[in-house]
Amino acid sequence: MAKRRVMFTFPPDLIKEPIIYNLGLKFKVVPNIRRADVSENKGWVVLELEGEEHEIEKGIAWVVGKGVRVDPVVGDIMEG
Repeated sequence: MAKRRVMFTFPPDLIKEPIIYNLGLKFKVVPNIRRADVSENKGWVVLELEGEEHEIEKGIAWVVGKGVRVDPVVGDIMEG
């Protein structure tokens, strides 16, 4: 199993959409939310995605296709 740390940044029109939930349903990926800041008009979430590498890749491509910005996270996501 592979693990990847990513940050999802949501545009205002996608804040209320269950994208992380659907990511886990549509692909064999377990999302683990590590940090988040969500308000009515902006939101970001730092996730650890676990699964087979090709499933993680397909899941990330699907999320990007929905309009969410996805950036890699380096270092310890629980610090400061």
